[in-house]
Amino acid sequence: MCAVLLPGAQAQQTPKATLDYSETMFSVMAALNSCGYDEDLTQSMPLRNKVREEVANALVDSAEARTSLRRVCEFYRDHHQPSASRDTAQYVSLALNLGGPPKFEPKNKEADLPPDANYVLGLRESLEPFYQSVGLGKIWQAHHYEYDQLVNSFHQQVSGVLMQTDLYLRLPVSGYLGRQFVILLEPLIAPGQVNARTYGTDYYLVLSPSAGNYIKVDQVRHTYLHFVLEPIVLKRVLALRRFDPLLELVKSAPMDQSFKDDISLLVTESLIRAVEARMLGNGKAPEEVRSRAADAAMSEGFVLTRYFYDAMVRFESDPAGFQDAFGDMLHDLDVDREKKRIAQVRFGSAAQPEIVQRQLKPQPKLLDLAEERLAAGDAETAQAIARRALQEKQDDPARALFILARVSTIRADMAGAKTYFERTLEVAREPRIVAWSHIYLGRIFDIQENRTAALVHYRAALSAGDTTPDTRAAAERGIAQPYAPQRSPQD
Repeated sequence: MCAVLLPGAQAQQTPKATLDYSETMFSVMAALNSCGYDEDLTQSMPLRNKVREEVANALVDSAEARTSLRRVCEFYRDHHQPSASRDTAQYVSLALNLGGPPKFEPKNKEADLPPDANYVLGLRESLEPFYQSVGLGKIWQAHHYEYDQLVNSFHQQVSGVLMQTDLYLRLPVSGYLGRQFVILLEPLIAPGQVNARTYGTDYYLVLSPSAGNYIKVDQVRHTYLHFVLEPIVLKRVLALRRFDPLLELVKSAPMDQSFKDDISLLVTESLIRAVEARMLGNGKAPEEVRSRAADAAMSEGFVLTRYFYDAMVRFESDPAGFQDAFGDMLHDLDVDREKKRIAQVRFGSAAQPEIVQRQLKPQPKLLDLAEERLAAGDAETAQAIARRALQEKQDDPARALFILARVSTIRADMAGAKTYFERTLEVAREPRIVAWSHIYLGRIFDIQENRTAALVHYRAALSAGDTTPDTRAAAERGIAQPYAPQRSPQD
């Protein structure tokens, strides 16, 4: 891969965004192109036809290659979708969730794969022999330089869009620990398609340049706005609950059902549409044009767009960055006033399809969300959610206490951490939670120079029933020598 780092990339720091390509994506799409995937072929870059011809030439001289292709094509036909975009999208999802050739091993357990990728996971069985028998690796190497050139040619255009967005929102240019936004260029896909995905904290945008060397930069901005704004919204997930009554008012809107069921999605998309409207024409479009764009979003059902549009006008004249300003925007949002505004909106008959697709899983429980926020470094929100789960007696109380204990360790509150870990052990039954509560307590006692008590907890961790290597290694290390505070508390 030829990762070109976009704004925010610094030494030893996760870049904010990466422009790249993927041999796995190339391999999957080369197989589909050999099985009749001809959508937008005349609008595609010449490279797409070159690859198709080279694969076809390899088939002429190899019966093995023809047999492997037949199996690929049978699978492709058997899993055909009514919509051409959905048909391709499922294989894009698959490629994003597979490792490199020739094995193409899934990156996650089958149960954790997105449903559309899981549906076509069986392609792997014929993809490996196709890759080997056709010599797809050699074809890839022959065009590797062209992919490098493609990435370099779009670097300035893409980085300009992202930088402009950061400057408008006055966001920090540094990277985000544990999160990534990856833009992949793949000319073997129909250039009319845009495939955006979010898997947990990772965001992917797969684009195919057209024959005229054009990409849809508006879709780049839209996906990037999801990447930078969704964490800011989710940090205030509890504050969003007071907007839930608005969901009753959008049931007849033409937007996707997911926005009607989840207030955080509705708020986020309304905010994104407002920012996009304000940034039309690089922020220089006539006011009436930008205002009409906000009204159009309202008619699709994104009923807070007008509120955020007006709020962004005020934001533009304020020196504060968006991360600081957003809290005040939410605080000033009057639900009753917005209900009256929504009552005046006439919903249209259709909405633009949302390009960002999420891994479709059941709605996460509160503690799942708390774990996600803790992993993202948002200890404050994780603590608030875990406390709420305890108060409302939702989910496993031991898990909630374990999260609160870890929040305390992050804040160097050893007394609070000790209390929460001990309370966790009183109610915990899950071996991993029991084992790690003992390990953390052992470390706390080591810091307090009570080695005897520390050893008791390390030994208890070994007998808790959690056989995973990281748990055993941490417990055995604690027995071998006292915990050193300068080491990371996580293993």
